[in-house]
Amino acid sequence: MVIVSSFSVFNSFSQSDFFGKIVFISLFLLSLISWVVLISKTRIAKKTKRNSLFFELNFEEEKGNLLNLDLAKPFSKDFNPYFTIYSSVKQKTLEILNKNKYFADPLNETEIFLSSSDIELVESQVSAIISHESKQLEKNLFVLSTIITLAPFMGLLGTVWGILVTFSGLQSNGLASANSSVLSGLSMALGTTVFGLVVAIPALVGYNYLKSIIGDFSGDMELFSHNLMTKLEIQYRRVDKK
Repeated sequence: MVIVSSFSVFNSFSQSDFFGKIVFISLFLLSLISWVVLISKTRIAKKTKRNSLFFELNFEEEKGNLLNLDLAKPFSKDFNPYFTIYSSVKQKTLEILNKNKYFADPLNETEIFLSSSDIELVESQVSAIISHESKQLEKNLFVLSTIITLAPFMGLLGTVWGILVTFSGLQSNGLASANSSVLSGLSMALGTTVFGLVVAIPALVGYNYLKSIIGDFSGDMELFSHNLMTKLEIQYRRVDKK
């Protein structure tokens, strides 16, 4: 118990020199940033998925004209990719329908529909929105990937420095004070190594978890957009008469 206590991270920090303390403080800051990003992004991802599922349920329950659904009020305040996709499709479709109505022959056209090229234009708009929403969900994830790489290297830097301090102390002080120099240097070396891994491992697990959630949700957005475009084509696509 005494041996474990003597080599604890706190004791390693207290026995370190100025540069060693800088390494420990840097690792602590990296750990703090990692947990802030991890917790905030996890909450955002779960809230986004919950809000989108709620929107999809309300969307499926609505009947009638797809472009006349009033789904804005409950969903416009929070980040909701499904609502953003629907709003974008609605706005783009109305623009195209208004354009087609403006150029239509009033003697021959009683109803305004979407052509195949119009549908493709709306689909390209949806693809761009899905890409943008996925990037929004992945925002700041690079911080975790950077910490995953940086933290072990910071720990390794402390390790090398601790060993360097140990041999420097042995050379300058001789064998008389060897025990103190060795224990102090090795304590810092082992402490920074452990601390670096303690910082990197949760960041790695959290990063992979968030990437998995975001990847699955991107697939869900694709499915929702296909469902939306199917309903749009059923209601507004022109049927060629033979």
